[in-house]
Amino acid sequence: MNLSQEMLELGSKRSVIRELFEYGKRQAAIVGAENVYDYSIGKPTVPAPECVKEAILSLLETEPSDVLHGYTSAQGDLELRAGLAAYMNASYPCKLHADDFYITCGAAASLAITLKALTAAETDEFIVLAPYFPEYPVFIRNAGARTVVVPPDMGKFEIPFDLLAAALTPNTKGVIINSPNNPTGIVYPDAVLKELAELLRRKSAEFGTAIYLISDEPYREVVYDGITPAYIPAIYENTIVCYSYSKSLSLTGERIGYILVPSHVEEARAVYAAVCGAGRALGYVCAPSLFQKVVLKCLGETADISAYDYNRTLLYDALSEMGYDCVKPGGAFYLFVRALEADAVAFSEKAKAFNLLLVPADDFGCPGYVRISYCVQPDMIRRSLPAFRQLRELYSNEA
Repeated sequence: MNLSQEMLELGSKRSVIRELFEYGKRQAAIVGAENVYDYSIGKPTVPAPECVKEAILSLLETEPSDVLHGYTSAQGDLELRAGLAAYMNASYPCKLHADDFYITCGAAASLAITLKALTAAETDEFIVLAPYFPEYPVFIRNAGARTVVVPPDMGKFEIPFDLLAAALTPNTKGVIINSPNNPTGIVYPDAVLKELAELLRRKSAEFGTAIYLISDEPYREVVYDGITPAYIPAIYENTIVCYSYSKSLSLTGERIGYILVPSHVEEARAVYAAVCGAGRALGYVCAPSLFQKVVLKCLGETADISAYDYNRTLLYDALSEMGYDCVKPGGAFYLFVRALEADAVAFSEKAKAFNLLLVPADDFGCPGYVRISYCVQPDMIRRSLPAFRQLRELYSNEA
């Protein structure tokens, strides 16, 4: 067959997360769903806030079908983009305009479009900081650029600045950050972001080229302990934001988000035009019309984040008490845990014997750890705790 071997390979093999998720469904048919502890996938179990239902019903009653289900402008409905600018200006230290926003089919589309827009040559490089979302290299490769991985800071899981500085070259087109982070749940403090901004300014001046900071922010509102995530474009001027409502409004299946290119970004209008062109080339024009109108009516609302905070505390405290080495998350809904042996894949396989589905972090660029997605029902966490204890005892007995 005369097919793209690269696409054939991508389509023939699921991600490790999806493989575990599918395994869990098969196992549930054998032992019963209540006996499978599936921590594999980051799918919110908290319902969308009531404003989503109210917005849908109101729109169905008041708007004509061709408006609800017809085309918007390619870059998104003007009313939504103006509403986003007004909301952001009231919430953060910024002066945004409607034409700074490009509405997308979620954060994945935002990233794919942004990377395609910025890539000008096959020598262009984008830096990702391990541990990172495993699809980043896929998006970068598809844009025609190269991925450069900076190894993880195994202490705080923040940014290893010495390694990042060494990775920056004249070919660096951008750096992708994700805070709150998937898979660690770490939220970068302002001091870390300011140090990052200074480094990127210094290197941009040294190389004579703009280094863009691509801020992947689907978990922006999912934070705990009074943490307020920074508005990163106010810290580093060449920041492009990729956002999704999948997590904040529990709308993973509706695929709605945006790209923000603030006017102070270097060559902002050209960058925005390239974003529009990349959206066109990739077929990502006109995000779902109905949900463009829904999110406009729900700006500033979120699902019940306290439910995730409850799960975080329940799981972190229980596993820590058992002797697991856990990274305490400040946001998102993942617990990052050191495997009980060096090989996290083998550890994950052994966990299956207790019907615990834990994602090995090798594909996140951080071997030796597993990701536990705690956006699940609290009762499942409680039921799974004896299995975690048995897994711990298995390794204690082997020692």
